[in-house]
Amino acid sequence: MTEQPSMAAGLTDTGGERDDLPESPRGAPCWVSLTARDLQASEKFYGSVLGWEFRSTTLGEHFAVALKNGKPVAAIGAVAADMQFAVVWTPYFAVPQADEAAARIRERSATVALGPVAFASGRAVVAADRDGAVFGAWDGRLPGGWEAWHECGPVVVRLRTRDAFEAAMFYGGVLQWADGRPDGCTVSYENDEVVVRSGDSIVARLCSGAVEAAPDPTLRPHWAVQFAVDDVAARVEAALALGGTLVGRGTGPHGDHAELRDPDGGLFTIIARRDQ
Repeated sequence: MTEQPSMAAGLTDTGGERDDLPESPRGAPCWVSLTARDLQASEKFYGSVLGWEFRSTTLGEHFAVALKNGKPVAAIGAVAADMQFAVVWTPYFAVPQADEAAARIRERSATVALGPVAFASGRAVVAADRDGAVFGAWDGRLPGGWEAWHECGPVVVRLRTRDAFEAAMFYGGVLQWADGRPDGCTVSYENDEVVVRSGDSIVARLCSGAVEAAPDPTLRPHWAVQFAVDDVAARVEAALALGGTLVGRGTGPHGDHAELRDPDGGLFTIIARRDQ
């Protein structure tokens, strides 16, 4: 199928990395990708706002891998216009067996939109949960290893959903959260959110309140990708200067943050970097 590379852009291109890199913690986010309309415009926008550089991939001229401090952090595939895809950021979660993950998704009355699709470096699944939020599962190697991605990639991915507890049951079953294995994730309830940890690191949050048929896409169920920046105000200014839109801004328990829409309409969040 012609659309297959777009869904796992970057994951399928290891860029010459070693095969002995440590595997991702099971069930943890391991990659994010953006379906965009214009690759050069997206590179210019995200390069300015998030300080990324870009390299080409083996998938062709419509795809690129974003780098932060020389480490792969995300992928962009300029396929939204040609293939009538929504402009959206999609998180991928690490699974040991893509076929089993796809089966668990279907068993829970959700939709597998694509896959499992085999690539040289692994297998990918793209799905929508029961409320329509799109996510992916990845069984394979990462371009630079999970630790490097976790250090330089998104701070956290956050699911805005109708019912966080119901969603936690769904994703917990699909991704095998809280099953007691040492390489898996743990789940807790904190500050009105479901919090997912890998070791001591918070890797995902699930919060209630989304409205499935809301006219405003920010209120519909979706995975929000959050990136840390040193200066939220300066990054907002950079986004607006390049045609982005400020959706909302505030200060919460996790620091100053702003929700932005890129020039193609892709939603993402920036949050003030915290010293470790």
